[in-house]
Order: sequence, then C-alpha cells, then structure tokens
Amino acid sequence: MKKPALIRITKEFKFEMAHALKGYDGPCRNIHGHSYELKVTIAGHPITDENNPKLGMVMDFGDLKKIIRKTIVDEFDHALVLYNKMPEKLVTELKGNFERILILDYQPTSELMIVDFADRIKAELPKGISLKYLLLRETVTSYAEWFAEEN
Repeated sequence: MKKPALIRITKEFKFEMAHALKGYDGPCRNIHGHSYELKVTIAGHPITDENNPKLGMVMDFGDLKKIIRKTIVDEFDHALVLYNKMPEKLVTELKGNFERILILDYQPTSELMIVDFADRIKAELPKGISLKYLLLRETVTSYAEWFAEEN
C-alpha cells in the first residue's frame, strides 16, 4: 500500500500594527507602524475518510484562518504594541488615551514576535497537523522567518 503523502499548505494574513522599541539606538525607538504580512505553513496528511466533508484536505483553509485570526490578527491588528519594561507612566498615559495597547513580556521585534506567534499557533492546531513555517514581513524588504526543523 502506498504511504500517504505529507502535504504542506500555506495561508497568508495581513494586519496593521504600531510599536516602539525600548532602548533602541535608531528611529524605531519612536512609535511607528507597519503593514505586516504573515505566511503560515502547516503540514499533515490529506483526509481519506470518504464520509468526512473535508475529504482530500490537510485542513480546511477556513479553519486555519479562524485559528490565526483568533490567536494573532484579532489581537495585534491596529494595536500599539510595547515591551512591559517601558516606563509605567508612559504606558498609563497611552492606555488613558487609546483603546488598543498591547503590553508584551518581550521587545516587540519581528524576530521575537514570530517566536510568540509560533507558540500561539502550535497550541491551537488540531491533532495530526504541525506548524512547519512562518514568515512575518514587517516592510516590503524586511522579514523574519521561523522553521519548525530549526526550533
């Protein structure tokens, strides 16, 4: 009998987010925004159960979309994201004037955000589906990548 194929599927997402990098030695220490693009690649075996409405799919793209929207996009889109070591007075002032302030326990760089995103996504994937790859594009020419086999 032929071994079932392991297939990768990818879905892309976009969101807008602002951040400031505490202690950075360049202009990114100031509040500024990006149009982020996130590519999510998962892997699994296509469903072979003839009675399953998802027959032939690794995972329904709509189900993957629900996971990413819930864990990433809905939380980060149009938010100002700051490191929890920013001055408390500043954070309080910002929270008093704006609705979507997200405080993280890490510096909100693409490199650290993509690690956080990987953990969030892996925790939500169904049994038999694995996260293989993430790409987080911060600008047209700059992005961070996460590969499962390296982590």
